[in-house]
Amino acid sequence: MLLRNRVPGIETLPAATTKVRNDVPDSAIDVLCWLNANRVDFVLVGPVAKVLRGETAKGAVAIVPAPYGRNLDRLTRALWSAKARQLLPGDPTDGVSTGATIPIKLTAEKLIGPEPLELRCGNHDLYVEGRPVGVPRYQELLYEASRIKLTDELEIEVAAADDIELYDHIRRTGSPEITVTRAVRAA
Repeated sequence: MLLRNRVPGIETLPAATTKVRNDVPDSAIDVLCWLNANRVDFVLVGPVAKVLRGETAKGAVAIVPAPYGRNLDRLTRALWSAKARQLLPGDPTDGVSTGATIPIKLTAEKLIGPEPLELRCGNHDLYVEGRPVGVPRYQELLYEASRIKLTDELEIEVAAADDIELYDHIRRTGSPEITVTRAVRAA
């Protein structure tokens, strides 16, 4: 097979690369560089996006991929070459997986389906958010996003704080609706 037809794999951060942001974990930068090398268009949401927006958070890289066919094909091919496996859910009260994985056949429909995909590629976790009901579309996310420089060679689109919070709420509750209840105190 010719080298130009090979899909880039996830590599650790080379020593020559200088990080502009020291608050982002190296494993997250590795995944983002890998997505960039595979020419995948996405908007970053989730815990890493929260860190880039100035909050403290731990977790995997979570993305909303651009929904057009060529981009989804590139993402599918990249995940296949990285031997991506689906993470099995752990304790739902923790929001942490057990670390166990199962094989999954990835298609464009699964990547943009209503359910998020939690994937593990080797030692790296990647959450593909897809299209839950009631959330902004990719173009709306991109319009409100900010471009942030992580290394000398890597700049990514990070969703607005409101959108990051909405995706976090959906991940926790499964619903985009926020309900407010008031308890009436007895006199």
